[in-house]
Amino acid sequence: MPRPPDLPWLIIVTGPPGAGKTSLGKLLAQEFSIPLIYKDGFKEILFDVLGWQDRPWSRQLGRASIAILFHVAETLLKAGQSLVVESNFEASLAAPAFIDLKTRYHANTLVILCLAARDVLVQRYQARAESSARHPGHNDQSLYPELSAANLGRERYFMDLGGALIEVDTSDFAQVDYNKMIEIIRDYIT
Repeated sequence: MPRPPDLPWLIIVTGPPGAGKTSLGKLLAQEFSIPLIYKDGFKEILFDVLGWQDRPWSRQLGRASIAILFHVAETLLKAGQSLVVESNFEASLAAPAFIDLKTRYHANTLVILCLAARDVLVQRYQARAESSARHPGHNDQSLYPELSAANLGRERYFMDLGGALIEVDTSDFAQVDYNKMIEIIRDYIT
């Protein structure tokens, strides 16, 4: 059911690593002419300014990046600006913060949960970690042991924020009907 268009939209793209969240977030931001903020964007700036070290350092900068993400999201919502936020938000930690933002700024929420088969996610993650396109500060190779079913499953990322929810299986990017998804989202936000 569409919500009033005069209220800002907080579009949250979440899911496990390798599910195509950032690509989808960029597509939505461009399609709807709204800002995209995403954890890895902030994290890579912090790596470039502060340097990178081991996995604990990467995790610390990841926590800082999430804090910055929520600060920027709040600033935009306070100004009545709709936005897309993207990260592998752990539901138990992020849902209360999103509900708080939604409540304080009377924002509409739309959660897009990207999911894929575990073997596909592991393969994508490893390919990304070994490519030169990924910032070395992420220390992705050290995360291989964490690529368990629990860390890649729906339960970790599913958030019921009392708004719209779209689940998309990205196991095969060629099978995702992005045009249909955009039309469904357009129906919600306009």
